[in-house]
Amino acid sequence: MNIYPLILPVLRRMDPERAHRFALWGLKTGLAAKFYPPEGDDPILATTVWGRAFRNPLGLAAGFDKNAEVPDAALDLGLGFVEVGGVTPQPQAGNPQPRLFRLDADRALINRMGFNNEGLSVVLDRLARRNRAHGWVAVNLGKNKAQDDAVADYATLAGRLALHADMLVINLSSPNTPGLRALQQTEALVAIVRAARAGRDAAMIGTAPPLLLKIAPDLDSAEIAAITRAAMDEKLDGLVVSNTTTSRPATMLSAQHTESGGLSGAPLMDISTRLLRRVYELTGGQMPLIGVGGVSGGADAYAKIRAGASLVQFYSGMVFEGPAFIGRVKRELAVLLKHDGFTNVAQAVGADLRAGTAP
Repeated sequence: MNIYPLILPVLRRMDPERAHRFALWGLKTGLAAKFYPPEGDDPILATTVWGRAFRNPLGLAAGFDKNAEVPDAALDLGLGFVEVGGVTPQPQAGNPQPRLFRLDADRALINRMGFNNEGLSVVLDRLARRNRAHGWVAVNLGKNKAQDDAVADYATLAGRLALHADMLVINLSSPNTPGLRALQQTEALVAIVRAARAGRDAAMIGTAPPLLLKIAPDLDSAEIAAITRAAMDEKLDGLVVSNTTTSRPATMLSAQHTESGGLSGAPLMDISTRLLRRVYELTGGQMPLIGVGGVSGGADAYAKIRAGASLVQFYSGMVFEGPAFIGRVKRELAVLLKHDGFTNVAQAVGADLRAGTAP
């Protein structure tokens, strides 16, 4: 039973952060699982990336479960993986409220949260106690606002979390921490990647989790080329494309679209997918990519895959539709894959570029 339409009017009257806490409560208490048991996955959705078998390519993006409170409960809704965080070494309050805005007319969100989280020790303890049989969990890594030595923060995070994360995502692209995006410049980026990898490898017993980098959608062509080249040279395991945008498409309708912060949701779809396609071109399809930004249905997820994404993430779509969104996207994606003659997700990755049909 889809109860989300019944409670949506109540949630809309709540402050967005309070509504977010309510969603976390629903997962913690098992209420979400009661009303939204996972649907069986069509076998066509199964895929393997980094040697890891995913039951489907769909994941929950970072920002929803900042403190790793409900990764297993979220996975049990039928997701292929989830990403928790961003996590910083020390607890951080984030930016002053209000800092989260729901733009209903645009099916979008604007946030300027500022990496608010309970810190590495709390998140690490929760991850160490989770049941990893539920599925794959990535951890989004961020620096503390007051920390000048970003390299040290990312090395610490990767080293401490390596044994309890299935993927590690270096986040240098949030627009809400002053100076963070400047760390995407090649010299700083390479230093951080090397330090994070060294921290991860020093802590490992067995196979190390893949190390990825999440990039901003607001890069110019030279910056995209430089970051992609550095990622290939440093043998990163993948890229997450992309974070929220500071741009505001002219088509936006909501009065709050002028609020500062990162824009996510439907208006980000075209921007992030164009970047995804370009990154896939520049990497020659040799590096797994996670496509995120603006997914509002199965057609959007399919567009990300055809543009080069091996995996796809969303967040805002669930804000507007609730957990039933997951099942809808999976069903629609399976239909589209079959319609085009694919027998699995991997066959469709980058199909537009191979066919020369990219816009």
